[in-house]
Amino acid sequence: MTTRPQPDQRNQATDHGGPGIGFLTEAAPTAEGQRLHDDDMAEIGYVMNATKLWSHQPALYTGLFEVLGAAARASSLSVRQRGILVTSCASTLGDAYCSLAWGQKLAGDAGAEVAGDVLRGDDDRLDQAERALAGWARRVTGEPNAIEAGDLDELRQAGYDDAQILAITVYVALRIAFSTVNDALGARPDRALAQSVPAVVRDAVTYGRPASTTDD
Repeated sequence: MTTRPQPDQRNQATDHGGPGIGFLTEAAPTAEGQRLHDDDMAEIGYVMNATKLWSHQPALYTGLFEVLGAAARASSLSVRQRGILVTSCASTLGDAYCSLAWGQKLAGDAGAEVAGDVLRGDDDRLDQAERALAGWARRVTGEPNAIEAGDLDELRQAGYDDAQILAITVYVALRIAFSTVNDALGARPDRALAQSVPAVVRDAVTYGRPASTTDD
C-alpha cells in the first residue's frame, strides 16, 4: 500500500469569482487554442478544464505532450502500462484530475477493480512487470532523492533495460509536471469526467480538488 496526501479542506472552495477556469481568467481566443478545444470535442465531446487552462499557452501544452509521446514510444509502453504509471503517480501526488482521467482509461483496459486497486496503492492484481512500474512511479513521485541503485532491480528483473528505464522515468516526471501545473492553478476535474468514471474508481479518489459542479 502507498501513503497518499489526505483531502485538503481548502480544496472545497469554488473557483475564483471571475470568468475563466481555475485561478486564471479565460484565455484569449487563438487558432492554436481552438485546435486544442476542437481535439477535445472530437475525442470526448466536451472541452476539459485542463485544456481551457493550458489554452493560455497552447504551444507549451503541445510541446509537453509531444515529449510525453516520445517517452512512451521510447519505453514501448502500452495504454495499460501508461495507465498504471499515471494512476500510481497521480494518486501518490494527490492529483484527483489525472487519477480520474487515467483511472477511467485503465478501467477500460484492465477493469475497474484493477484501476481502483492501483489508485489505492494495492498492486495484487498486477503482474510482475506491472508491479515494477507502479512501484517505480510511486518512488519517483514520492521522494526521488531517497531512491538507491538497488531500487532499479525490480524493473530490470521485469525485463526493462536501462534505456527503457530512463524513458519510463522521463514519462513519470512529465506527468508530475502536468499534474502540478493543473493543481497549482486550480483546475478541477470535469463534472462529466467524474460522473462517467466507474464508481470503484471514483470512490478511490479521496484526495485532491473536488470535481466541478458545472459544465463550464
